[in-house]
Amino acid sequence: LEAGETPPLFFSMVRTDYNRPHPGRLSRGSRIVSYLEWFLRALVLVPVTLLPIINPLSTAPVFVATAGANRAVARRLARQVAINSWFVLVVSMLIGTYVLAFFGVSLPVVRIGGGLLVASTAWRLLHHTEDDDVHAVAVEKAATLSDAEIVQRSFFPITFPLTTGPGTIAASIALGAQIPSEPTLFVLGVLVAVCGAALVSLALYLIFGNSAAVMARLGRIGTLVMVRLMAFILLCIGIQIMWTGWAELNGLD
Repeated sequence: LEAGETPPLFFSMVRTDYNRPHPGRLSRGSRIVSYLEWFLRALVLVPVTLLPIINPLSTAPVFVATAGANRAVARRLARQVAINSWFVLVVSMLIGTYVLAFFGVSLPVVRIGGGLLVASTAWRLLHHTEDDDVHAVAVEKAATLSDAEIVQRSFFPITFPLTTGPGTIAASIALGAQIPSEPTLFVLGVLVAVCGAALVSLALYLIFGNSAAVMARLGRIGTLVMVRLMAFILLCIGIQIMWTGWAELNGLD
C-alpha cells in the first residue's frame, strides 16, 4: 500500500493497522514479510467465515441417503462434492459480482431464490419415508453408480443449495468484492480465494466421507430422528434466507 492509503475492507478484516502511513516506506524485505503475514491471516479467514455458514453436518443425512451404505461410493461422492464446492466458491469470490451485474440480478433476489430451493428440499425430507419408491431404487443402485451419475447427483441438491447455498455464495461474493485492483494485492487476493476454497473443500471431503460411519453409529432410529431434525432446521434456514432477501428488497430492518 502507498503511504497514507486506506486499505480495502477485505484487508482491514484481517489486519486493522494497514492504514498507517508507514507501509509505503517499508524495505523490500519488510514488505514481503508484511504481505506474507496478511496472506496467512486472510487464508484462515476464508474457512472460518464460510464453514459456519455451510454447516456440513446438517447436510450429512442427505448425503448418506444419496450415497447409500456403500463406503466406496460415499468416498467418490464426497470427493466430487468437494470439487464442485471448490469451483462454486472460487467462481463466486472471483467473478460473482461481475456475473450478477451482467444479468442485473441483486443479492437479495439470489437469497430469495436460494431460500426457496432450500425450503423445498427440506420439505421433501420432512415427508420422506423409507417406503418411497424413488429412494429405494436410489439406495439399491448406489453401489453401481457410474462416474457420470455421481457427478450428476453430487451437484443438486448436495452441492447446491445444501452445501454452497445462497448464504455461502453471498458471503463468498462479499469477500471477493473487496479484492483490490492493485496488481500485487490482486494476485494475493486470488491466491487467498483459491487456497481458502481448497481448505473448505478439504473439510467437506473429510466430513462427508465419514458421514456414513457417523450415521451407522447413530443407528436406524437415531438416523431417522437426525434426518427429521435437520430437515426442520433446513426448512427454517430456507425461510430465514428468503426473509432476509425480502427484507433487503423492501428496506426493512
